[in-house]
Amino acid sequence: MRPFLSVLAALALMALAFWAYRENYTTQAALREVSALNQEIVGLRESLNLQRAEWAYLNRPDRLRDLAVLNFDRLGLLPMEPEQFGRVDQVAFPPPPPLLPADLNPVDIAAAIEGDPL
Repeated sequence: MRPFLSVLAALALMALAFWAYRENYTTQAALREVSALNQEIVGLRESLNLQRAEWAYLNRPDRLRDLAVLNFDRLGLLPMEPEQFGRVDQVAFPPPPPLLPADLNPVDIAAAIEGDPL
């Protein structure tokens, strides 16, 4: 019985060693993937910061003013004046949608059929 337990213990030890070996390589692969993703995130953040800086550089007010003056004939840009804006009562709103029979209650339908105003 004793040799059987020794063999069984040796097999269990080999199985655990094999499991630990596989887990070690799986963990190393996951760590490499995390490291690669972190490097990609750093690169994307640097790219985003560069694009923000370029956007700020291209949208400088003095540069935009110079471009507007340079292209005035072609674009016809003028300063905005308060008179260019309309009043709210001048806005043409769309008419309300017609009432569907499902929107009316039975009393309103009966009144509409009889010709009574609502």
